[in-house]
Amino acid sequence: MMLRFDDLQLFVRAADLGSLSAAARVMDLSAAVASAALKRIEQQLGARLLARSTRSLRLTAEGEGFLEYARAALGSLEEGRRLLASSQDRCEGVLQLSAPSDLGRNLLLPWLDAFQEQHPHLTVRLLLGDRIADLFRQPVDVALRYGEPDDSSLVALPVLPDNRRVLCAAPSYLQRHGEPQQVEQLAQHNCLLFMLGDRVHDRWTFHDGKREISLTVSGNRFSDDADVVRRWAVAGEGVAYKSWLDVAADVRAGRLKVLMADLQGERAPLNVLCAHRAQLSKPVNLLLDMLRSRCKQHAVGQSPVGLF
Repeated sequence: MMLRFDDLQLFVRAADLGSLSAAARVMDLSAAVASAALKRIEQQLGARLLARSTRSLRLTAEGEGFLEYARAALGSLEEGRRLLASSQDRCEGVLQLSAPSDLGRNLLLPWLDAFQEQHPHLTVRLLLGDRIADLFRQPVDVALRYGEPDDSSLVALPVLPDNRRVLCAAPSYLQRHGEPQQVEQLAQHNCLLFMLGDRVHDRWTFHDGKREISLTVSGNRFSDDADVVRRWAVAGEGVAYKSWLDVAADVRAGRLKVLMADLQGERAPLNVLCAHRAQLSKPVNLLLDMLRSRCKQHAVGQSPVGLF
């Protein structure tokens, strides 16, 4: 037996007002709908709750006994609704977040420290990795990911939509091997590769303003951790094709140099992904605002041509 919330409300209102028609008017119901609702709840309970005549309405003995429990049930439901509404307005609870390894370790960690200082009642559970998180199976509220999601059912909220990949290498590598001036010359260089989804990202694509240029590259190192690839590049082990957001600090510090900066690299938009819009709680929305602001600040300044 499943009693309907609005049927219980109607019964309590009718008992309080002493009139089914008055209760119907307050609840904006027709007389027929109100009568059907009362009949439904009496049938479900197997008892007559209200004795009606043409002029009056009164509680039966069973109705008087049930009224106390109906009020308590409605009160508990309303309290639960208020609690849920207030928790959605407060930044508290557990926020479960998945993020790429490089972005997560080198940028997100200090940003989250400051975020939690502002919201001390919030607990953050951070999962780092470059594999696509299964938002329907893994214990994750939202995932921070580069690129457009393959699954069209996911909700994608833009964080840094104009982000792109850039070619880069350490000055020490360029001193030893020379600096490539054309895309085709990458075939003579040690290219540092990483996994993109379930495959090695060895097909690098660029645009020179007139046409798209693609080249299959190779090298003696690849990793499923994009942060490892960045570290190899900084150590002078080869040429990397990385998100500008990931290498901006290294470029500004002189640890890496952008190569062929006049070329436009592949798009690498940064998005927050979630399975349902219902997961966009206040903590998630505050996190999204923080990420947009921080990423924009980090990405601007000394960026390659065509970026920001």
